[in-house]
Amino acid sequence: MIYVVGLSVEQWGVRVPAREGEAVRQALLREGALDSSLRVLREGKDLVLPILTCRNGAARYQFEAHPGRDPLPRHELVGGIAIMQDEDPAGAEKILKSRPSLHTVVYAKGEVSGEYRTRELAILAGKPTTRTAVTEHGHRFMVDLAGAYFSARLSTERQRVLDQVENGEVLLDMFAGVGPFAVTLSRRARLVVACDLNPRAVALMLENIALNRAKNVLPVLADARRLGGVIPWKFDRVVMNLPLAGTEFLPEAFRLCRPGGTIHFYSLVSRTGEHTARIQELGGAVSAEREVRSYSPGQWHAVYDIRVSKIIP
Repeated sequence: MIYVVGLSVEQWGVRVPAREGEAVRQALLREGALDSSLRVLREGKDLVLPILTCRNGAARYQFEAHPGRDPLPRHELVGGIAIMQDEDPAGAEKILKSRPSLHTVVYAKGEVSGEYRTRELAILAGKPTTRTAVTEHGHRFMVDLAGAYFSARLSTERQRVLDQVENGEVLLDMFAGVGPFAVTLSRRARLVVACDLNPRAVALMLENIALNRAKNVLPVLADARRLGGVIPWKFDRVVMNLPLAGTEFLPEAFRLCRPGGTIHFYSLVSRTGEHTARIQELGGAVSAEREVRSYSPGQWHAVYDIRVSKIIP
């Protein structure tokens, strides 16, 4: 994924010691993974090399575009699809020609909305499809950007949560989408129950479970409000990635999480501690609150790591 603001670009990068920089750069060039539109970043004794997609050890950095090169229109990358925020067919053609890995450029007509968390897209250039493959930390996900929600920007967050999972945990992903959290966390869990209301998302999730050979992920097509009547287990960990409306599902998450378990609650907020009082009221304690990404002026996407102390009857 890539965002361009003037000549400052946020992109994936890999950090290497400066003495190894040229060898790694050449290897990335041969692989077709180096983002040659951006300048290498120097940080102390290290170099940060811009790469086109996420991989193990990668993180997000601010790079500068090469001076003298015609800057591309603002866009973000998800697999082989570029998403533009402006309806610019000529710019779309420029973006398509800039990267051999791209097959389609689309224009996002609106924000993610509705109970299925989808958005309307218009094809501006390339193949007439909204389906693509995304590689992320050793996993491969099939995504349909018009049919189901997917955020590549949560890749680092998925790894952060994975680092907290202990072997043998039983997990619940309440709003699983195409399954990136569920498949990632299945590496250490005994069982991951992955729920979504969107039939298209669950169909893609089934593809991704098979693609990644995640035999301990159980997909469930259901309304998260009714999970307590469908699922017999209490969970060690619950993931709640529904930033626009997740607050209304917090009581159900507490009912489904065992005492001593953890809830990772994602929400759009406009101040620190915005949901702390409600979390304490339900019987939880905030062990950490952090900003995941900015969303708009005065608003950001936050995650609350919550320790559950009691079960709501």
